[in-house]
Amino acid sequence: MKTFEFSIVASGVDPAAEDFGDRFYDAGCDDALVAFQKGHTIIDFAREADSLAHAIASAVENVVAAGAVVDRIEPDPLVNLSDIAGRTALTRAAISKYANAVGAKRFPAPVARVTSDTPLWDWAEVAGWMVSYKGLPADTAVEAGVVKEANRAIERGEKHLRKRLLERAERDRAMFAKKAG
Repeated sequence: MKTFEFSIVASGVDPAAEDFGDRFYDAGCDDALVAFQKGHTIIDFAREADSLAHAIASAVENVVAAGAVVDRIEPDPLVNLSDIAGRTALTRAAISKYANAVGAKRFPAPVARVTSDTPLWDWAEVAGWMVSYKGLPADTAVEAGVVKEANRAIERGEKHLRKRLLERAERDRAMFAKKAG
């Protein structure tokens, strides 16, 4: 088993309630730090599991069992150039060079702009590109895809994510293995 670190941003539980922290602990979040910040409950997990898909699925089930509504999973799937550099252990200058290059191995396009000078990329797309062209470990891209899939399912109101996340991880692993072989 491996320990996976991620956060669940949730709502719907009164932080002033006397049993606020205990609700999460009793529901199975005994491997998490629970805090309330800027109107949201943030549950920071360090969960042991066979995979990130298993870890997120079980954590979501536990948070829902505590009476909360899961709003999203983090780390944030939208990243800027500095975030990409930090997640890949490359320099920001190297990432900027890739992002501005043209040609057949074109870096993924930004998916959003906070300001005209601050584009944001989809981390799952960037991680997949980095696996294919720059040697990033496939597990990093698979995990990015799992977080993306979890957030999609949460947006649709799904609470039982295990099957969906395991299928996404398996599909991504097969795709990266095929590209590598």
